[in-house]
Amino acid sequence: MLQLQHKLLALTLFLLWSWRSFHGALGDPQTRLINKGCSQYNATTLSTFNQNLNGTLADLKSQVSNQSKRFATAQEARGTDPVYAMFQCRDYLSAADCAACFTVAAAQIRNCSAGANGARVIYDGCFLRYESNGFFDQTTLPGNSMICGNETANGASTFTATAQQVLQDLQTVTPKITGFFAATKTPVAGGAIYAIAQCADTVTESGCLDCLTVGFNNIQSCLPNSDGRAFDAGCFMRYSETSFFADNQTIDITPFLKQGGSSKKGAIIGGIVGGVGLVVILLALFVWLRRYKKPNRHPRGDILGATELKGPVTYRYKDLKSATKNFSNDNKLGEGGFGDVYKGTLKNGKVVAVKKLLLGQSSKMDEQFESEVKLISNVHHRNLVRLLGCCTNGPERILVYEYMANNSLDRFLFGERKGSLNWKQRYDIILGTARGLSYLHEDFHVCIIHRDIKTNNILLDDDFQPRIADFGLARLLPEDRSHLSTKFAGTLGYTAPEYALHGQLSEKADTYSFGVVVLEIISGQKSSELRDDADGEFLLQRAWKLYEVERHLELVDKTLNSEDYDGEEVKRIIEIALLCTQASASARPTMSEIVVLLKSKNLLVHMKPAMPVFVESNFRPRTDTSTSTGSSTSKSNATVSTSVLSAR
Repeated sequence: MLQLQHKLLALTLFLLWSWRSFHGALGDPQTRLINKGCSQYNATTLSTFNQNLNGTLADLKSQVSNQSKRFATAQEARGTDPVYAMFQCRDYLSAADCAACFTVAAAQIRNCSAGANGARVIYDGCFLRYESNGFFDQTTLPGNSMICGNETANGASTFTATAQQVLQDLQTVTPKITGFFAATKTPVAGGAIYAIAQCADTVTESGCLDCLTVGFNNIQSCLPNSDGRAFDAGCFMRYSETSFFADNQTIDITPFLKQGGSSKKGAIIGGIVGGVGLVVILLALFVWLRRYKKPNRHPRGDILGATELKGPVTYRYKDLKSATKNFSNDNKLGEGGFGDVYKGTLKNGKVVAVKKLLLGQSSKMDEQFESEVKLISNVHHRNLVRLLGCCTNGPERILVYEYMANNSLDRFLFGERKGSLNWKQRYDIILGTARGLSYLHEDFHVCIIHRDIKTNNILLDDDFQPRIADFGLARLLPEDRSHLSTKFAGTLGYTAPEYALHGQLSEKADTYSFGVVVLEIISGQKSSELRDDADGEFLLQRAWKLYEVERHLELVDKTLNSEDYDGEEVKRIIEIALLCTQASASARPTMSEIVVLLKSKNLLVHMKPAMPVFVESNFRPRTDTSTSTGSSTSKSNATVSTSVLSAR
């Protein structure tokens, strides 16, 4: 009997060991919540949205539980409120613990208010996120996202040096490894450093590297604490002197360190640039992946996996008339080349922005309006104002947008709230605007060139994040007519010379306008106004002159506290703006390249801007303009300054 008991005990211990090995080092789903967030915006149609959300979560659960996947995406696109969702477990978790982590995450994410059109939860063992627009290839978001332990490691100096090397190596090799996951155990001071890095399966190799570069820079601030975590939209990095995965989960990363001649003593790829070649290779790789490893972009076709484009909500004219109090001046938010905008409150209490378009009437316009508005309404990005619906009433064409309480950026730079934006807010606006334009140019299935990027068309949400407005509206203009001139739609002071003079339109026209906006954000000076001093220079002229003599910081808005910004960072962004405003359109970077440059501290080292061409009509509006905004001119009136300014 005793012998039998010993055998049973031995069998029990063996099974427990086997179960523990299968379940990972800790035998639990590691559901310590380290970050969560809920969108402040609600879905348009709650019932449809909830159906889509339930469907995506059920799909994810099935993939994780029944197929034992550690990474899964799902989407439901019924109605006007699509839901895109992503779930990922750390690769060292067992299938059972991964499923358990999903169960916890799915319950937690529903704690957001009913109808919130986006949410995320991040645990040590997994993350879950859903949005109303596609984000599967997204890697980084603004802000420093890390959590640090509160205990100093033993042998702090040695631990710090070793941990930095470990994390540097993980940053370097993880993008090269199939599955974007690496785990290491490194001896140090009588103990060990356990560390992992992981990227989402749907990002590119360069996107993974980009994300982990940001994560590495953030997580270093945790040292010499004994543990730390860095997380972003597309990656996760963690180190600890306490084991959080089994030793048999580690991999030998040495072969990956040797690839391409890199070693543990090499530079940090994407973080510390070792020379011109590395910069060129990294940017070239990024551009190639963005341009060629993405869905085909057809004039009409699938959007983010949906089977067909979804139409906008059709509003009744009488409802919009009532919502805006008969389009009263008291409700008017602003005037623009495309029409007046009014604040409206719908019967359900939802506040919207109602734009009455000034497009004229033609049979071709009637044919185009529905299809073009349908296209625009399917553009979903956190840095673009969402088109909710439209209305046709006789010759009138009306668009209904989500409402931005903080209105437009120009009010904070030149208007009644001048000087109220700090540097961080300005940087976030610059980066967010770049992201929005990059999406329009390269990530939406149809390339949309805005043509009229300016501070009036950049709105600010409650968190002062930028939302680009009026994108796609130039597509509604008849070919034989524009609110500015034939084949031209833009605003003087922001318009690229090749577009203003010759009607040559490409994405680089938006890049030029973006560069001018960046200079306005930094300086607080309007691009089209002479500076009120002895020099009497326009903004672009002044920026170039100061750049040539390396006195960039004299351009900075005097309302900014010099202690609130890093001078080198500001100089770098001024140079990025000047790269955008180069005379040659082909020399200007793409918007996706600009996003990378804005987030990197070193990639700009070997990129120098060329002198802009100063278009006089960009600075001196003619008296024969034809619109109420004074932003119209003809091509024949636009001239290039024959004496391009140099430093005096």
